[in-house]
Amino acid sequence: MTIAQRPRMRVDEFLAWADGREGKWELLDGTVVGVASERLGHGTTIYRVVGVLDRAIAAGCGSCHVVPDSVVVRIDEHTTFQPDALVYCGDPLPDDTLVVETPVIVVEVLSPGTATRDLRDKLLGYFRVPSIHHYLIVDTERRIVIHHRRGEGDLIETRIVGEGTLALDPPGLSLAAEDVLGPPPRPGD
Repeated sequence: MTIAQRPRMRVDEFLAWADGREGKWELLDGTVVGVASERLGHGTTIYRVVGVLDRAIAAGCGSCHVVPDSVVVRIDEHTTFQPDALVYCGDPLPDDTLVVETPVIVVEVLSPGTATRDLRDKLLGYFRVPSIHHYLIVDTERRIVIHHRRGEGDLIETRIVGEGTLALDPPGLSLAAEDVLGPPPRPGD
């Protein structure tokens, strides 16, 4: 017996399929993957991270732009990811942009529904995009930021930060880990 397999979807087909569709979707190796609904804390963290990045850009890197989780990054012809936030540099993109082709920084906020994909698949995928120099994974539960940085050749350097400064060069941004993570939870939370 032969089982017909569905052909892998390409990014352009996926973008047409996802346009206007309810929910958040990604394409992983040609297969559409739904992203689980997130909790208030996740959204609050994204909002805070976007604000921190926006203020850092305004303080010294005016040619860059921060975008919250509304666009995708093309990894290859069968894979896209929708980061919780990203930074790209250069001229502003049109409002109807679906894909940011040359992000410099991508950010994911960990949650139980996305942790495995963020820590494994996205780490491998994002660094296949030549323009990406920094992948930040924000873990509010453990109160750390995992900073993966493109090094020389095929080297990816990793730093785990709970306090102190995150130097994101390029494009020349500096973030306080405490600002990214926000205030610690109150006792009993």
